[in-house]
Amino acid sequence: MASLRSSVPVLAMVFVLFGLCEGKDILVGGSENAWKIPDSSSVSLNIWAEKKRFKVGDFLIWKYDGKVDSVLQVTKENYLSCNTSNPIKEYKDGNNTKVELDRSGPFYFIGADGHCQKGQKFIVIVMSEKHNNPPVGSPTLATAPVPGQTRANRAHPQSHGCCFLALASLLAVAFAFV
Repeated sequence: MASLRSSVPVLAMVFVLFGLCEGKDILVGGSENAWKIPDSSSVSLNIWAEKKRFKVGDFLIWKYDGKVDSVLQVTKENYLSCNTSNPIKEYKDGNNTKVELDRSGPFYFIGADGHCQKGQKFIVIVMSEKHNNPPVGSPTLATAPVPGQTRANRAHPQSHGCCFLALASLLAVAFAFV
């Protein structure tokens, strides 16, 4: 019984580590009506995004009316020119738009039908694994994806490393009582 009591802190640590392995759902702009043409440049979603720390495995969630709006994921060039003709991905599902941030580096999003030209766009920078825990006050820069790497052969280093550590801890505790 004493060995069971001593394992409680270790098991608690394992559960905490597993909790850190999962990406977070992040509501774009922090509110349900944030994906819209901004009233002024001072309410740009880029200002909101610059204050956030996005990690590989996080999900962006959009809440908007899919009948009158959409979200386009585009290249940097199309972001800068508000070119909607060749998006990487187009989302029209309104309150169900969920995008996984599956790599480090920049993600570019714009609104369609002239909305981008009116300021409905923003950039998300996803931190690389080595920048997930920088010292306080250090600038945070994300690295670009490796050229030629596809989603199928790309690992999620943040979540896999953390989950491996949690699983290894759990196995160590289990074998300690065998």
